[in-house]
Amino acid sequence: MGLFSSFFGKPVDFAKLVKEGAIILDVRTAGEYSGGHIKGSKNIPLQSLQQNLSKIPRDKVIITCCASGMRSGSAKSILLSSGYNEVHNGGGWKSLKGKI
Repeated sequence: MGLFSSFFGKPVDFAKLVKEGAIILDVRTAGEYSGGHIKGSKNIPLQSLQQNLSKIPRDKVIITCCASGMRSGSAKSILLSSGYNEVHNGGGWKSLKGKI
């Protein structure tokens, strides 16, 4: 196991997760989302995520994204603390788009 994998875990195959039905959750504002997003992603801004958990299935893998990876990291923490089992921070949406 390499140095980075011991810190960050094994790399995530986002393309495989999406192919298997993962949900991409974009937590940017509606205005940011309308300016460009990953086709098929669900937009729930971070500030309203807690109030909208019922819109996110608990039996699916969730991949969070935003502009840079900061808000998506916060969203991942919220989802995990709310009982979601498999949540991955996809980072910035443009970077994630290139990985899927």
